[in-house]
Amino acid sequence: MPKLKTHRATAKRFSITKQGKVKRAHAFRSHILNKKTTKRKRNLRKAAYLGPANASTIKSLIPYK
Repeated sequence: MPKLKTHRATAKRFSITKQGKVKRAHAFRSHILNKKTTKRKRNLRKAAYLGPANASTIKSLIPYK
């Protein structure tokens, strides 16, 4: 079998943890930050994980990460 190509856009947005979970960033943290509360912005900094329904799809797009 030939090597699979990594989907580069997916590789830049997601990473796989040691336990096999798919880690992602929160949305809504790029601009208009002065109307969001400090608490909300602080919580958006924290990592989030994909659910099992979407995780298998993302893992197939980044096979070697």
